[in-house]
Amino acid sequence: MGFVSSLLGILGFGIGIPLGLLVGFFLFVYSNPKEVEDPVCRPLHDLDELALQDLLPEIPLWVKNPNYHRVDWLNKFIADLWPYLEKEIAGTIRSVAQPIFDEYIGKFQIESIEFERIDMGTLPPILNGLEVFETNEKELVMEPSIKWAGNPNIILVLKVLSLRITMQLVDLQVYLAPRIAFKPLVPSFPCFANVVVSLMEKPHLDFGMNILGADIMSIPGLYRFVQETIKKQVASLYLWPRTLEIPILDVSTAAVKKPVGILRVNVVHAVKLLKKDILGSSDPYVKLSLTGDGLPAKKTTVKKKNLNPEWNEKFKLLVKDPKTQLLRLQVFDWDKVGGHDRIGMQVVPLKQLTPHETKEFTLDLLKDTNISNSPHKKQRGQLVVELTFVPFKEDKSRSSGPIDAAHRRNESGIDMSMSSHGGSLGGAGLLSVIIQGAENVEGKCHNNPYAILLFRGEQKKTHMLRKTRDPRWNEEFPFMLDEPPLNEKLHIEVVSKRTGISFRMKESLGHVEINLRDVVHNGRINHKYHLINSKNGVIHVEISWKMI
Repeated sequence: MGFVSSLLGILGFGIGIPLGLLVGFFLFVYSNPKEVEDPVCRPLHDLDELALQDLLPEIPLWVKNPNYHRVDWLNKFIADLWPYLEKEIAGTIRSVAQPIFDEYIGKFQIESIEFERIDMGTLPPILNGLEVFETNEKELVMEPSIKWAGNPNIILVLKVLSLRITMQLVDLQVYLAPRIAFKPLVPSFPCFANVVVSLMEKPHLDFGMNILGADIMSIPGLYRFVQETIKKQVASLYLWPRTLEIPILDVSTAAVKKPVGILRVNVVHAVKLLKKDILGSSDPYVKLSLTGDGLPAKKTTVKKKNLNPEWNEKFKLLVKDPKTQLLRLQVFDWDKVGGHDRIGMQVVPLKQLTPHETKEFTLDLLKDTNISNSPHKKQRGQLVVELTFVPFKEDKSRSSGPIDAAHRRNESGIDMSMSSHGGSLGGAGLLSVIIQGAENVEGKCHNNPYAILLFRGEQKKTHMLRKTRDPRWNEEFPFMLDEPPLNEKLHIEVVSKRTGISFRMKESLGHVEINLRDVVHNGRINHKYHLINSKNGVIHVEISWKMI
């Protein structure tokens, strides 16, 4: 009976399989397919709470936050550039990681750590949104939201006790929220000197790691430990306020140099000057200037009919680079009619000066500074000057670190990273006023704006810009003062001037008065002021006070 049942089972199995395949084939060929239904699209407010919680993390930031911009064009740009960009990223990873690896050589019996291969894969990162911040500084600040589910192949070789251990990083997923600042903006392509990157929160990492062919991330507890260790290591390097600064241009050549000190010049006297007048005398005066500053030269008084004049006149000049700048001294013979004849000239390199030490120079006047001239030509006299280079005091409380200071400055106008100067506020210094520009200045008759600055009875002007309501001047006006302007004000007025013939040539577009007490206490203010007697006009002014 058992044999019969086994035989029937074998026959049923042999007949059933071909019969079932035949029936299935005919059903597959001759049956009519069902229509594919379109998915149901529902607005977010119609979803229940559980469905919404599952969906929200996948929604781009530009949908959830109106401050973020949609940047599909930038994602397309990165995707096209990725085959070349990933090679540069791989090189950067090697250079950044190598110093970290070197710290572990010799520890824990580790003999060497090196990359065998770094391939960032074919899938580029995606920007879910981009937020751009407006600041009063010469910088561009943005915060992108970056997600990257890539397919990199990174192989690290670790040699321990002559044993070669291969570790492979695969299936990497990264979420970053960096802050990227392009600063300072300079008038040389690509128009910024540095790229400063800082992470605003710890990065989210998810990856697999194969060691000797086995995925060790499947070991309970090890995955979380490795992930947190990497997060802490990255955070210790680049988490705000720490930054990664990538130089793009040499800021010393691309940017305009700022004054670093004051040169005090005492023109004492001259001896045996060359006779230039017909009657056998001269009417000398001295013109002095620094190379590379672009400022008008300063002049002494004229000494009538004197070949051995005594001046003892003191001047102050702004120094931007004491290592390369020269003091140019020219002695002229004043003439009532026609041009003034140059008696002689001489230059003094500032690198010969020691800060805060007064040094006297007795200079043999030359026709010019051409060294090929014969030294035995006629004597033109000597000029005696006393020079003292006084650098500005460094405020150690100032820091260039947190990029967030730019946003605090945008609201308050005061650089919160700067505190008041230590000790007394008294003493000489430099008051620097930079008129950056204006916005929404509108005249009734014309719009050719320029700014007039009034301080201590001295008037300075920017250049005029034609046919604009948003002028950008970016002009600096220095004032060397013997004491801080604690109780003084700065008056700035925006004026429009018609370029043609008109009965009404000038028109005021608004003015502002700035109390300088905050500038002295904080060292620097960068603010946009609403113009008085203007409907919507705003002027952007940067003021700094440096003590010597």
